[in-house]
Amino acid sequence: MRLLFIGIDPNTGDHESPTVWVDQQKKELVLQGWKPDPELKAECAAFEVPGHAHGIPEHEAVIRIPARMVHMIREACDAVERAADVH
Repeated sequence: MRLLFIGIDPNTGDHESPTVWVDQQKKELVLQGWKPDPELKAECAAFEVPGHAHGIPEHEAVIRIPARMVHMIREACDAVERAADVH
């Protein structure tokens, strides 16, 4: 099994489901979240990081995850770190 399910937003409804997984094969976190509103997306796109182009590349996305899911992201970080044997 490639994806390890970590958790889903405990306040999820029928139409919202921010979710956290670990891709055990690729050793990556996989996050499903809410799309940002246009203002947040523009702010992220305008953020300056030395050595990087401005904007959000077509193959990338900005997502939002609720703070109540932080413990799930920590658990996923631990799981992916164990899978990758990174210390």
